[in-house]
Amino acid sequence: MWTGNGNRESRFIVTFKEPFAEPPAVIVGMSMWDMDSATNSRADITAEHVTKKGFHIVFKTWGDTRVARVRADWTAIGPVKDEDDWDVE
Repeated sequence: MWTGNGNRESRFIVTFKEPFAEPPAVIVGMSMWDMDSATNSRADITAEHVTKKGFHIVFKTWGDTRVARVRADWTAIGPVKDEDDWDVE
């Protein structure tokens, strides 16, 4: 992300330690970024392809923005299976 111009994208796959009962709501944010001060800072970070088992963190930048590194934090909130849940098929 340091070299080049135009649209650039990086993906990171997150796998939950235990699956949720349903796809959770996921919140993603940048907790650290290191960008060149000589260019505009343009960044978009989001969660995509959220399932019971995990999701993708997607970081995008564009134009002449130069990104050395970013750190993302996330929170997933949703129902989990309980030992008292019945699995009737």
